[in-house]
Amino acid sequence: MAKQDSKKISFSAFIAWIVGVLVSLAVGSGMINKVLDIPIIPYIVEAIAGWIVVIGAIVSIIAAIFNR
Repeated sequence: MAKQDSKKISFSAFIAWIVGVLVSLAVGSGMINKVLDIPIIPYIVEAIAGWIVVIGAIVSIIAAIFNR
């Protein structure tokens, strides 16, 4: 059995990762800017959760760049 390169990524996995990052950024910024509203949760909690999502997406991008 041949060894597989662990650094090699398939095109579909790359597209799925890009879509996930874009959706995370859209949802996070929507929560921060009061566009997406969760009725039973106070705005400050939504804004903090939005910032956590945005920062997590940015960290994911940076980690992917340095992982290469």
